[in-house]
Amino acid sequence: MTPGDNGASTPEDDDPFGYLYADGQARGAQPPSGSGGYGYPNAVSRVRPVGERTYGGQQQAPQAPQYGGNQTIPQQQPGGYGQPPSAAYQAPETFPGGAQTTRQQMPPAGRGRGPNTKGLLIGAVAVVAAVVIGISVAMMNGNGDDKASGDTSPSPTQSASPSPSPSSTSSASATGDIPPVDAKALHLDGGASLASDVKGAKADGGVYVTNFSQTGAGVTWTVDGIPSDGLYTVFAHYSAVQDESMTLSINGKVFGSKFPLENYTGQSDPAKAWTTSYTYPTLTKGTNTISLSCQSGDSCDILLDQLWVKQGKHTNKG
Repeated sequence: MTPGDNGASTPEDDDPFGYLYADGQARGAQPPSGSGGYGYPNAVSRVRPVGERTYGGQQQAPQAPQYGGNQTIPQQQPGGYGQPPSAAYQAPETFPGGAQTTRQQMPPAGRGRGPNTKGLLIGAVAVVAAVVIGISVAMMNGNGDDKASGDTSPSPTQSASPSPSPSSTSSASATGDIPPVDAKALHLDGGASLASDVKGAKADGGVYVTNFSQTGAGVTWTVDGIPSDGLYTVFAHYSAVQDESMTLSINGKVFGSKFPLENYTGQSDPAKAWTTSYTYPTLTKGTNTISLSCQSGDSCDILLDQLWVKQGKHTNKG
């Protein structure tokens, strides 16, 4: 040892690789051998024998470290893979009173799953449906409470609409029957006019058609909704003090025979001579026009207040 050089006598000065350098070799550093440590002579050995301390039994007093020389390190005899360790060392949790350890299983690696949006959507829909049902039930109960509370306020009534303006168009019922049409709803032709002087007319207001005596005078009636082609009965309510007859036209064509307008009552007073006559023309399905007019060779001194139609053959009584 030279002044200023204390050598490698202290543990912190040990250099396990000193044998690689010139100054280390000068101080006697040696490469490691199979039987002991390596480094400088008399270097500190920090190897602690395995199994020096045992658990659950007597503890052996630690042996003082020895410097220099070869040390024999007891070898632990581990079992094979998957076999328990030797008795020289066992984990603390294997002894009575030892600490118990739990192993937390980690989730598998990979892509994580996001939130269950489908479940959230179903839940939201269920909540909305429950709210709607609750509101509906509350409204129904509220209406019932109003009725049970004895609310006697009158319900609104529909006011009667004014009578429709006169029209020459009528529609058939489900049975094909056309209700009577009044004189005011007929279309007047050739100088025919309305009057109400003579009593006994069935039309509204006692109004009837007169002045048929001149050629071409007459009335026209448009009928809608005839259910099918076939034979129908056309009725006329009139007043005549003597036997008369006029021309009947269906859809612009003259019907084969004259329409009879005779004095069936035998009365000479027009107010008492009101009666009914009829004939059997053929009508077509849909809309038809019926005209009663005074033509050449006709006798037309009558008062006419109503016309109507029935499907099939009928008499004035039925």
